[in-house]
Amino acid sequence: MSVFIMIAAAFVTALSQILLKKSAMKEHGGLLSQYLNLQVFLGYLLMMTALLMNIWAYRTVEYHLGPLLNASSYIFVLVLGKLVLKEQVSRKALLGNLLILIGILIAMT
Repeated sequence: MSVFIMIAAAFVTALSQILLKKSAMKEHGGLLSQYLNLQVFLGYLLMMTALLMNIWAYRTVEYHLGPLLNASSYIFVLVLGKLVLKEQVSRKALLGNLLILIGILIAMT
């Protein structure tokens, strides 16, 4: 169960990064509104939620699995960037994410 919570926390982390990037891509009226807007607030709130999920999951997950499971956030960021931000996925990014996935699968067995 805790393994799934860590993977969900990686997904929540990816969501927060997408929100922060969407905010960074917008034109803001001033320096204060650049940092104090709903997307930034929600992005950091999601980041804090992911942190709490990881803390809770580490109570029962073996410590060597934590970094492996958290690395899945790179895969989630790639997919969400493509779906939400309509970003182009380069061959290098695809290969890098494939290597991350292979590494996670090998280390989990």
